[in-house]
Amino acid sequence: MDVLTRANIVPVCLVALFASAARADEVEDFYRGKTIQFVIRSAAGGGGYDSYARLLGRHIGRHIPGNPRVLPLNMPGGGGIVAANYVAKVAPRDGTILTIVSQGLAVDQSLGLNKSFQADLRAFNWIGNMSDSNQILAVWHTAPTKSFEQARARETTIGTTQAGSISQQLTAFYNNVLGAKLKIIFGYPDGHDVDLAMERGEIEGRGTNTWASYISVTPHYVSQKLIIPILQVGLRKDPALPDTPLLRDMAPTPADQPLVDFMSEAVAVGRPIATMPDVPAPRVAALRRAFDETLKDPEFIREAAVERAEISPMTGAQLASLINDLIGAPDAIKARVKVSIEPRALDLREVAGAKPGGSKQ
Repeated sequence: MDVLTRANIVPVCLVALFASAARADEVEDFYRGKTIQFVIRSAAGGGGYDSYARLLGRHIGRHIPGNPRVLPLNMPGGGGIVAANYVAKVAPRDGTILTIVSQGLAVDQSLGLNKSFQADLRAFNWIGNMSDSNQILAVWHTAPTKSFEQARARETTIGTTQAGSISQQLTAFYNNVLGAKLKIIFGYPDGHDVDLAMERGEIEGRGTNTWASYISVTPHYVSQKLIIPILQVGLRKDPALPDTPLLRDMAPTPADQPLVDFMSEAVAVGRPIATMPDVPAPRVAALRRAFDETLKDPEFIREAAVERAEISPMTGAQLASLINDLIGAPDAIKARVKVSIEPRALDLREVAGAKPGGSKQ
């Protein structure tokens, strides 16, 4: 390389370096003294979404330039639709909002299930996925049903959250594709309420919850064997559940395999973190870096271990690709999946003597 070429390269490198530093300073200046609201799609203490969001929120501010405060804002309702609509339609589009999105909403948008869902998840800026822990169909230890094969033979009363949630979708799928006889009771505000209904004997099992959430939120369910996992959904078996059947291995026919693959990939969305649409790219990049750094932070890792929170991260780019693939799946597959997740479910208001939340009239 001659002297003239080197002389031309050095100024270009310096310009790029200064531009990068200027963008970093701009992001730091923006966030300094700010408060980020972390919108959580369930009630406080309402299970895995709340616990994962609060865990991340306690640490990520240290890794965002300018070190903003991060405060939780619980916004339950509609199986996560209320929170997602708020982020998409109401929240300021400047990067001062983080949100944990309901796992089932990618399927909801892909299949056009709920007219009340007004957000376009493809427009969200995806920050990362905290965990892709398998979803578990579990029954209470006193239930007569002890295995999925028995769930095919007898009616088993299963509680889920709102219509359109992943818990209701999967439970209906088990009936329509795998031939189970699950009596679905939907309308519980969040997973905590479903758990309480199981404990009270109002229902025999819970439609879905991640194994990681059982370990972190209700570890005594596992240690005391109060629940029996009878089916798991994910891309592969959880090492802790080698004897629990995996949905991907249970397609009744080869023609059904794309359906079980679709639902398995939907579960891999896990505990997804996003910010709103139209946030300036340098701020999105800073939030993604902060997420990646937080999940490697020794202090975060120690607290996650104390809370028994399984951390199996996915980058924001990987998460965006997964969600776009689900929404953009072939129409023929989506049409079949849509039929397969439509249940004849009982709203809690239809159940004599009960109302949403599981309390008695």
